[in-house]
Amino acid sequence: MSNRGQMALVAFLQAQNCSNYPGSWRHPATMNDYLSPEYYQRIARTLEAGKFHLAFFDDRLAMPDILGNDHAEAVRNGIRVVKLDLISILTAMGLATSKLGLGGTYSTTYFEPYHVARVFATLDHMLGGRVAWNVVTSLNDSEAHNMGATTHLEHDLRYDRADEFMEVVLGHWDSWGDDAIIQDRATGTFADADQVHRLNYEGKYFRSRGPFTVPRTPQGRPVLIQAGQSGRGQRFASQWGDLIFVLYPNITAGQKVYRTFKDQVAASGRDPAKVRVCPAVYCVVGETESAAQDKRALIDGLSKPIDGLALLSEVLNYDFASKGMDEAFTDDELAGIKGLQAIRDRVVAQSGKQNPTLRDFVDISGRGTIREFPVFCGTPARVAEEMASWYEGEACDGFVLAATHMPGSYEDFVRLVVPELQRRGVFRKEYEGTTLRSNLGLPRAAPFDWKRAPAKAAE
Repeated sequence: MSNRGQMALVAFLQAQNCSNYPGSWRHPATMNDYLSPEYYQRIARTLEAGKFHLAFFDDRLAMPDILGNDHAEAVRNGIRVVKLDLISILTAMGLATSKLGLGGTYSTTYFEPYHVARVFATLDHMLGGRVAWNVVTSLNDSEAHNMGATTHLEHDLRYDRADEFMEVVLGHWDSWGDDAIIQDRATGTFADADQVHRLNYEGKYFRSRGPFTVPRTPQGRPVLIQAGQSGRGQRFASQWGDLIFVLYPNITAGQKVYRTFKDQVAASGRDPAKVRVCPAVYCVVGETESAAQDKRALIDGLSKPIDGLALLSEVLNYDFASKGMDEAFTDDELAGIKGLQAIRDRVVAQSGKQNPTLRDFVDISGRGTIREFPVFCGTPARVAEEMASWYEGEACDGFVLAATHMPGSYEDFVRLVVPELQRRGVFRKEYEGTTLRSNLGLPRAAPFDWKRAPAKAAE
């Protein structure tokens, strides 16, 4: 048994017409009331009953419209085209629960740091210290066009700006002392002015004066989620993230990535034991092996080729309609991919080709199918055994569970798999505390504990 405590369970959600799996809306058991608060509250109650640590929402600031420079196919096929703002949804879910952590994505490229700091600090107060911010730098030109820019910033530059963005946000979150508020009616003193400070930040990309208008939150500050997987993205994640969302294809690759990343966290001056690394997976579970395989066959049959092409174009910021399926990408074309470079690098590595084809990208990435993430499929005992082997084998600290259909994926998992994980002693039976940090086994954030020497690249 690992000495790292028990595994973390995170639900990977989308505030849209489908889950991460675009074919999920076509599933006969998927609920279609995603424009109502009841849809999200139903999921939240299910997750809290299963003692999940966190539900967090991915987001984009545009629908997938890069394929053929047109949104028509994405709209016609329902490929992640409805995208709602997250804060009101997190609020609705938070008011329907009392222990479940709730996280949302806001971009460091298209929002102002003061605004992001205030939104998430306020939400953390309103939900009793259960909030997380998923930090992203955004992906593509469609987002840029919606947010008033001409093109999306170059990859490494986005992270350079994001480092400053984090310094501003965290600086504001820590600008009130824990004991600043006095509220002494007899003396007329509301707060100790000596414990409230201006930030006076002056950087290359951002300036922000303060004082911040939201006192420190129940967990000190919101939990930070990060998913950087490129070299520059990993350095950013190792410097700032509390919970790291990763993608890897199998346990062997996961063990290598896990060890390397934890070493990088240590090199950045942080305690690796206080950073949770969780890969994305799908779970298809049935009371019998044949029932699980039947479920998977139905789920697999929901995907369409257009799903993968539209989502690859979106995530790589490259029009895949411009290439034939067996046409190789040139060196210049590969270098011009400005989106999620980790996918490009994985396709090059796994194909064994310096210049992979469009078919290589489709087949290896699994984009638009449930093959995009590892799939644990089978009886509750089999799924729990596989998850436990990853966790106890130190490939991860827990899992980010994506849904094949909504809300049935989570209902099946909570009813069938959670009791098996609990029986094996790798997952808790009750929440340990009231804040997200306490339930993740993380200490309350201390003021300015994030001020360290810059992260060094792992050897």
